[in-house]
Amino acid sequence: MDMNIQHSDIYALALHHRFQWEEAQQNYVILFPEGMVKLHGGAGEILKRLDGKVTVSDVITDLQATFPDAVNIETDIIGMFELAVSKGWLRKL
Repeated sequence: MDMNIQHSDIYALALHHRFQWEEAQQNYVILFPEGMVKLHGGAGEILKRLDGKVTVSDVITDLQATFPDAVNIETDIIGMFELAVSKGWLRKL
């Protein structure tokens, strides 16, 4: 699996996965046939921006504007993409 996340890449949720706010958990989650993943920190902020059209760069730019005081946010975002791809939560379009 290619883990080299490029700024021009476009990602979407993997097939048979659903991203949603879980009121009982007070958190964003990914639901899939084998279970559920509770997302921590900014992971939900990243995934809720993925619509199958925005690039990684678009997400970084948006989150940098939304959270201007966040240190190393670009590195954190790329790290989340790497994790989500490695876990099979996201697919590259």
